[in-house]
Order: sequence, then C-alpha cells, then structure tokens
Amino acid sequence: MDYKKLATDIVENIGGASNIKTVTHCMTRIRFTLKDVSKANKEAIEELNGVLGVVYAGGQFMVILGQHLIPVYESVVKEFNLTEEAPIEENLDEPPQEKQPFTWKNAGNMILNYVTAAVTPLIPALIAGGMLKVVLLLIVTFINSGYEDSSSYLLLSAIADAPFYFMPIIVAYGAATKLGGTPIYAMISAAALLHENYTAMVTANESMSLFGINVPGLSYGTSLLPALLIALVAYYAEKFFNKIVPGIFRSVLVGMGTIFVTGSLAFLILGPIGNMLGGGIASLFLFLENTVGPIAVGLLAASLPWLVMMGMHTALAPFMAQLVASPGYDSMIRPTFIIHNMAEGGAVLGVAARTKDKEFRSECISIAIGCIVAGVTEPAIYGINLNYRKPMIGVMAGGLAGGIIASILGAKAFIMGYSNILALPIFEDTILAMVTGILVAIIVSGIVTFVIGFDTNKNKNVTKPVVEDHNDDEIVAISQGTLIDLEDVEDEVFSSKTLGDGIALHLENDIICSPANGTLSTMFPTGHAFGVTTNEGLELLVHIGIDTVKLQGEGFDVLAEQGEKVRAGQPIVRIDREKLQEKGYDLTTMLIFTNTNQEISLKKTGEVKIGEVLN
Repeated sequence: MDYKKLATDIVENIGGASNIKTVTHCMTRIRFTLKDVSKANKEAIEELNGVLGVVYAGGQFMVILGQHLIPVYESVVKEFNLTEEAPIEENLDEPPQEKQPFTWKNAGNMILNYVTAAVTPLIPALIAGGMLKVVLLLIVTFINSGYEDSSSYLLLSAIADAPFYFMPIIVAYGAATKLGGTPIYAMISAAALLHENYTAMVTANESMSLFGINVPGLSYGTSLLPALLIALVAYYAEKFFNKIVPGIFRSVLVGMGTIFVTGSLAFLILGPIGNMLGGGIASLFLFLENTVGPIAVGLLAASLPWLVMMGMHTALAPFMAQLVASPGYDSMIRPTFIIHNMAEGGAVLGVAARTKDKEFRSECISIAIGCIVAGVTEPAIYGINLNYRKPMIGVMAGGLAGGIIASILGAKAFIMGYSNILALPIFEDTILAMVTGILVAIIVSGIVTFVIGFDTNKNKNVTKPVVEDHNDDEIVAISQGTLIDLEDVEDEVFSSKTLGDGIALHLENDIICSPANGTLSTMFPTGHAFGVTTNEGLELLVHIGIDTVKLQGEGFDVLAEQGEKVRAGQPIVRIDREKLQEKGYDLTTMLIFTNTNQEISLKKTGEVKIGEVLN
C-alpha cells in the first residue's frame, strides 16, 4: 500500500493541511482537530482504500485505519508538517466535559461521571498489576513451583499487588483531579487508612477511638468507594479553608486543615460508609449472579457494541474494580467485555468467509485477529460490522450465546486484565468455562454473519472534497431544513420582529452553522444562541429553538469559541435533536438581523441545505 498517497488523499479530503489545527492518534485512529468541520468530505474519505471508517465525536474528526495507522500517521505529519498532540490511550480517551451545575435532573449523570473519571487512572494500573500476577502464576504453575518461596517472587508479587493494595490512593487522585481540588490532600487522607499505625491495630483487633469516638477496625486495602468520599470532602474542605484563612497563611494552614478534617472523617465516617456501600454493590451483583446471571451476562454482551459506540461502556469500569476488590472476582463485566470482543472478531471472520474479494478477505482476517488476540475492536465495529450493517446482528447473536454459556459454566475473573485471549489466566480455575464461552461467541457470530451476508451496496465513487468559499456579502443557510416566514414562529418576540427582521427554519440536521463570514461575537455558554458580526458590519443572531435556554446547555455541543473568526457554513453548535424533541421543545431556529432597519431580501420558503446562499 502507498501510505504517502493515502495520507495525501486523507488530508486533501479533510479540507487540506490549512484546515487542520492539530493531529494525534490512538491505537486505531488518526484524530484531527479541524478549523472547519464542514470542509471534510466524510464519504470520500470512507471510500479510500485502507480507510475502515470515519467518526466525528468530541470535537475530533477520526479516521480509522487499523493496521495501517502508524505509517499513514507518520506520512501525514511528515508530508504536511502538522502540529502533533500526545497519543491517546485507546480505551480511556473521552472528550473533556465542562463543569455543569448540580441539579436533581442531572444528579445521576454527574455522579456516574465523577466515579468514572476517578476510576479511569486506576484501570491501567490494575491491568498492569493483574497481568504481572498472571505471569507469576504461569511461572509457578508450569515452570518452577518452588519459585513461590523465593525472595524474587515475594518482591515481584509486591509490585503486582501494589495497584490493588493502594487502590484508595490512586482513586483519590483521580477523583480530586476530576473535582479540580489539590490531589495530594485527598491522597494523603486516603493513605492514612493504609498506615501501619492503623492496620496494626486492626490486625491485633484492638479497640480504637478518635476524639473519644469509636473508630471501626476495617481493612481498606483494595477498597474503592471510601476514596471517592474522601476526595469529595477534601475538595470542599480545601475550598472552605481557602475562604477563611488569610492569604499570607494559606500555604501553611489550608493543607494542614484539609488533611486534618478529611483524614479524621475518613476514620470516623467516610471509610465505614464507603465500605458499607461497597458491600452493598457486591451483594447486588451476587444476587444477579445467583438469579438471572447467565441472561444478564448474555444481554449485556449483546448490547455492548452499541454501548461502545455511544461511549457508555466506560461507566462499567468502576464496577469491575469494585468486584475484584469485593467479593474478589468479577463474574459479569469482564467476561462480558471479552465475549463482546470475540463476537466482533467472529462476525468479521464471517464476512471474510462470505466475501469473494481476496484483498478484502485478507484485511478482514487481520482485523479479526486484532479483536481476538489484542482486544482492539474499533476497526471491526466501524470498519466492517457497522459499516456493512448486517454483521452487527451476528455480533449480538454471538455475544448473547457466548455470554450465557460462559456464565452458566461459572466463568469468573479473579484479576484485572485486558479483554483478549492473552488474559485468559485471570480466570484461574474457571478458564475452561471462559474458553468455551469464547468459542461459542466466535462460532455463533461467524455463522450468523456468513448466513445472513452483508450489505455491499456502497457507493465506490470518490468525490472531490467540499471546499466552498463565500463572499463577505453572502448570507447562507445555517442548517438543512425548511424555511418559514419569521411571522409564523410561535414566539411573539421573534414573530413580532422585536429583535429584528430575519427568517426561520424547521431543522432537519443536528449541525448549526455560521450564516456569514465574520467574527463569533457572542456565544452563549448554553449553546442555544450565538451572534456573528459579519466582515461588512452586519450583526446576526442565531437562536436555536424556542425556550431552549431552560435546558441549561443539555443537548447542545458548542463547537467554536467566542471571538473566533468564522466562515459562512462553518459548524458552530451541534444539537441532539432527538433528545430535545423528546423533551417537547420546538426546534424552529431563527436567523435575525439585529442592527439594521432595512428590509432584508432573503429566500424565505422552501428546502435548503447547509451553506446554500440565501441572498
């Protein structure tokens, strides 16, 4: 494959090197941050030989390349002298989330986001330690049983166990970072629960008290939830002391006060409550395991490809860590992740067996091996199974069957590890149950995909990239939809033209663009409205929906910054139309001229597309 040509074609169809702010990569995707997303021709890039798919999310335009990633990425950077960002860890990258005010409506999401962000830094450590424990287990089992009594084994075991034993400290760091507090205060307060003074008294079963209050003798090594509570209290304690301590003394007293309050509450309240909550979560999973376990594992494995595509799979990470800590094994989530990866690989093998294209077959086999051996599923999901539609049915069938079988046979992960066949030793004496589930997942997904086939009716004609410039006096359609007269808008403020004359649009697209060349003079934080001052001095207001300010930004994704120079047709806001319509909001979108009394001559009826000239 000519990697230089592929790199050139990608950059050309993405709007040219001048349209790229920065570029980075993960294990499977080149990730571009673009100046103008509308210049990128997604369909043309998807048709390039070697490209497995294109995804736009979190402000990044991602080109999925799989095995061709590194040489193409190097060619992109070298040939076009682009600004690089640090590579992204494949399983942990999530778009940054802006802080939102706490409300009862978003409480569940905020708590879940907090827990997920806190546990994210912990996962690589647990996997690293878990895989080292696997290696030591293999040595003792198959090479030298006496190695277990050596000092080398004990020291290496200490390294492998460290991420588990010091879990509270690592979680406290992640949680404090998420909240925006000083991580070291939360880490110190969590570390106190592991200090020898405390653990020695717990081991000796001695009674303890602090300020005359009884301190429960509990073990906090490998605990998760106490650290989450500790970080939360440390954050607010630090804020409190920063308010009341005079500036000259803050460097000395704020830290002392924070760890004194948080550490004391950790022994008295936070640790015991967290320990109790952790036990409750473990009991819930044990209940599911003993009642509907096989069905639950099968259904979760069948739905996981859709959760991965929505980014919701990361919400399961905290439960994996908690289950490994207590009750000491994971019989649901880790088996589900592995079964899903195997089903993705099996479906791709079904496509390989069905296709008559030798080059495509070879590529499919390579992608399937990546799923099964390395646990990298993005090329399979976006490049093959979702791209050709029907294989997703095979993935779900394989996940359901494999998950049910693995659970019925009692598969349990006792150590954290990757979701691939190299991590099978983490299942210890239940490894045969997991192997059986894996084989069932691969075989079922492969057979189902082979039988139902896949959609090959794809447009293979590569089109030229869309790069359209507009004159400064041109006003363009801000989105795709149907134009209506402003007087017909069901909001008196707009229909009476109190704010100015203009037009309105019934949206048929999630992207709202700039109506002209100019400056983004106003960008409401909620994303429901923005103002553009054109290069010719016109002031334009775009208001998305009616009364949508009440949503406080929910369902709106701002793609540009206030003060930024923008071009006609450049995406400014992305909305979740389906979600907003479900909430009952009228998404009629207005384009208003706010600083002119002249009659505006624009197209006011009919269907329009993004960027279509209206004057």
